[in-house]
Amino acid sequence: MANEQNLKNGEPMQFRSGEEAARNGAKGGKASGEARRQKRDLRRALEALLDKNMGRNKDGEDVSGAEALALKQFEKALKGDTKAFEVIRDTAGQKPVEKVMIAEVDQDIIDEVERAVLDE
Repeated sequence: MANEQNLKNGEPMQFRSGEEAARNGAKGGKASGEARRQKRDLRRALEALLDKNMGRNKDGEDVSGAEALALKQFEKALKGDTKAFEVIRDTAGQKPVEKVMIAEVDQDIIDEVERAVLDE
């Protein structure tokens, strides 16, 4: 429940005039559009950096930003950074499946459901 003291004109939002509701909706729409544009611009900038040629490796081959990042993560994992290892493992598609038992169910039913899901 809203605190009545914090409400503008003492009225909840659902009781505002149509014009005021429309103005507030327009403000929200503009803010949402701006946020979406900022996210899009950031995504495009990161994609460009990932594709950018970062130089050559010791074999003379071009290295992209994505390859350079992957190599750095790999080096960290080799030094014992378990988080770096998990990121590499998960990105490579080798994340282990987590099983959570919610209720007591006959194991035969669980096996049947797993077979149905895996056979699809």
